[in-house]
Amino acid sequence: MADLFTVTAPLAIRFANGRKHIMVERIACQDGLLYLTPFWTELKIEDALHFAPGPIKGTGPWKVGDAVVTVLGCHGTDAELASAFACWQGRLMELADSYPPRQDIERLMKTHAASISATGECHPAFGKRGH
Repeated sequence: MADLFTVTAPLAIRFANGRKHIMVERIACQDGLLYLTPFWTELKIEDALHFAPGPIKGTGPWKVGDAVVTVLGCHGTDAELASAFACWQGRLMELADSYPPRQDIERLMKTHAASISATGECHPAFGKRGH
């Protein structure tokens, strides 16, 4: 399929414990994956930023530690996530030009990464990821 960081389709992450999220923004971290969920713009970054620990592997679906990342299905594969993503798309239309540029989002995520990573060692030396 593709590299996790070049796919433009909406992505879902599911953890072994059953927790699942839509990832609307994502970056690699030395020891895992940082991501933001829908409506992150309405939260404090400390509450909006999520961390999935572990090496990133695959070409779709992808594995990140005990989590699996897949393309969010449009054909009822997960109605709850699909509905949440549709609401987010509507919010993005409302935000229009006020939605931050990608480089600003990445900088924000990197700045707050250490506060949420499992080891506290995730810092702006990003880009190392296993495949």
